[in-house]
Amino acid sequence: MSSRYGRVTTDWFLRFAAAPRATVRLICFPHAGGGAAGYRRFAELVPDTIEVLAVQYPGRQNRYGEPVIDDMTLLADEIVGAVERELTGPVVFFGHSMGAVVAFEVARRLRGGEPVTVRRLFASAGPAPSARSSLGVHLRDDDGVVAYIRELGGSGVEMLEIDEIRQLTLPMVRGDLRLIETYRYAGGEPLNCPITAIVGDRDHTFTAADARRWVVHTTAGLDVHSLPGGHFYLDDQADRLVPLLVERVMPR
Repeated sequence: MSSRYGRVTTDWFLRFAAAPRATVRLICFPHAGGGAAGYRRFAELVPDTIEVLAVQYPGRQNRYGEPVIDDMTLLADEIVGAVERELTGPVVFFGHSMGAVVAFEVARRLRGGEPVTVRRLFASAGPAPSARSSLGVHLRDDDGVVAYIRELGGSGVEMLEIDEIRQLTLPMVRGDLRLIETYRYAGGEPLNCPITAIVGDRDHTFTAADARRWVVHTTAGLDVHSLPGGHFYLDDQADRLVPLLVERVMPR
C-alpha cells in the first residue's frame, strides 16, 4: 500500500484505495464487535483529497487469529505505536461508539504533533470519556450479550442466531465490551483540536445532551450534529454523514 505519505504495511490499518492527491487522512475507529471493513463506504464517498484508513483491532476479519485486546491502555498504546511507525502528516479521527473513546485516547497520546498532527476528532454515538458508565454487559451470559446487541440494532445482528457464527463472534464482542466497560478516564490535558459529536436522533444510548459533554475534552471547540436513525445510524446515513465530515475536514 503506497500513497504520497509513504507505504502503509501494518495489519493495524486497512486502506481501501490509492489516494495520490490526498492532503489529509481520515482514520476510522470501529465500534465494539466491529471491523475496519465497515468503513469501505466512507472511502467511496470522500473526494480524492482525503485518504480513508480504518483501524483493524486484533481478533476479527484479517486479524481473526490474534487475541482480542480487552484493555484500553494497551489497545491505545499499540495503535499509537502503529501510527508513529506508519503515518505522517495531518489526520482526523472518526470513532463510532467504543471507537470514539479509543480515538480520543489515541489522540491524547499524539498531542506532540510529530510525526502526525490530529486536526479534529469526530465522536459518533459514544459518551464522553469522563461521562461513561458501565452496564456490565460483558458479564452477562451469551444470550444476554446477544440481546443487548439486538437492542442496539445494526446490520448483521441476525447472523448471531446461527450457532456457528455466534461461537466464533461472541468472544471478540465480549472482549470489546470488557474493554469499554472497564475503561476509566484518567484526567489530563484536553485535546487541542476541535471535536464534532454526532448522534442518531433515535439513539436512546447517546443523546444530544450526552454529546455536549464532550466539550470538557477540548480547548478548540465542540459542535454537535444529529442524523436520522438509532445507534447505528451510519449504516443507513453514510450519504449524509460523509459530506458532514468532509465539510469539516476540508473547509471551503
